[in-house]
Amino acid sequence: MKWPQRQARKEEISDLLLQHHQNIRELPGIADPRARDTLAMQMIASIRREDYFRMIQRRGPINPDRADPNSAAFEAELGVVHLLQQNAYDEAAWLIFLMVYLAKPEIGGWHRLRDIYGRLGAGQWDWASVSADPAAFEQWLAANWQAVGGKFGNHRKYESLDPDTNRPMGPAIVTYVNWVNAAGDHRTLFSQTVLDAGNDPHVIFDAFYHGLPVKGFGRLGRFDWVSMLSRYQFIPAEAGTAYLQNATGPKSGLKLLFEGDPKAEVSPATLQAWLDDLDADLSVGMEVLEDSICNWQKTPTVFQHFKG
Repeated sequence: MKWPQRQARKEEISDLLLQHHQNIRELPGIADPRARDTLAMQMIASIRREDYFRMIQRRGPINPDRADPNSAAFEAELGVVHLLQQNAYDEAAWLIFLMVYLAKPEIGGWHRLRDIYGRLGAGQWDWASVSADPAAFEQWLAANWQAVGGKFGNHRKYESLDPDTNRPMGPAIVTYVNWVNAAGDHRTLFSQTVLDAGNDPHVIFDAFYHGLPVKGFGRLGRFDWVSMLSRYQFIPAEAGTAYLQNATGPKSGLKLLFEGDPKAEVSPATLQAWLDDLDADLSVGMEVLEDSICNWQKTPTVFQHFKG
C-alpha cells in the first residue's frame, strides 16, 4: 500500500468521484473501479507534491550547500528555500526559472541544471553574472553545450542546448534576462504585474502565464513556471483554468474521463466547464487536476508514480 497515511484522503476522493459520476455527470473513464482508484491515487500524488513545497518552506535554516550547484549537497528545491531565507530574491527567482526551463527527469535528477548553473564546475552562472551580461551566457553555452550532462525533464523534452536548433536554450535565457532587466529586477517586475492584475489570484496567474515572452515556453512551460512562483509564494496566484486550448495530455485525459474516449470531439471550453463542476465537488484545484489527469491517462487502470 503506497502512502498509508493518505489512504483516507484517497478513499474520500474516490467516493467524491463516484458521487459526481452518479449525481452530476457520468464519468465513463472511471466506470471501471480500477480506473477510479488509479485516478484518485494520481490526485494524491499531485497533492503530495504540493504539500512537499509547503513543508520545505516551514523548515528552519537550510544549509547553503543546497543552493550551490558545485556542491554534492545541491538540491534545487531546497536551494530556493535557502535563497529566500537569505532574502536573495533575484537569485531564488532565477533558480526557479532554470528549474522550470530544464525540468527534472526521473533519472539523473538535476544533473543538467547543476552543470549549467554551476558553469561546469568553473564558477556559477548566478543572477548577478547573467543579468550583467546575458550574451556571455549565450556564448558560453554555445561553446560548451556538448559537455553538459544530464537531460531535459519530460515537460521540456522539445528544448535543446544546441544553438543550431529551432528551440535553443541560449536565446531563451537572453530573452528572459532582458525582460527582467527592463523592469529593474524580479521583485519590481513581479510586483508590477500583480498590481496591474488586481486582487484575483486567477487573474494574477493568467497575467504571468501570458506575460512571459520566452520562446519555447508553451502551455505546459508557462503553467509550470507560474505554478512554481505561486508555490514559493513569490506571487498570490492560483490557476483558474487548466489552459486546455493547446494542451495534449490533460485534454486527452479529460476526454477519456468525461467521454470514455481520449479522441472524442469536445471543445476545450466544454471540457473546462465540466472540469470546473468536478472541482466544485473535489476542491483540489486546477494545478492538481491538470497534473493528475494528465498522468492518469497514460495508464488509466494501473497507478504509476511519475516523478519527472
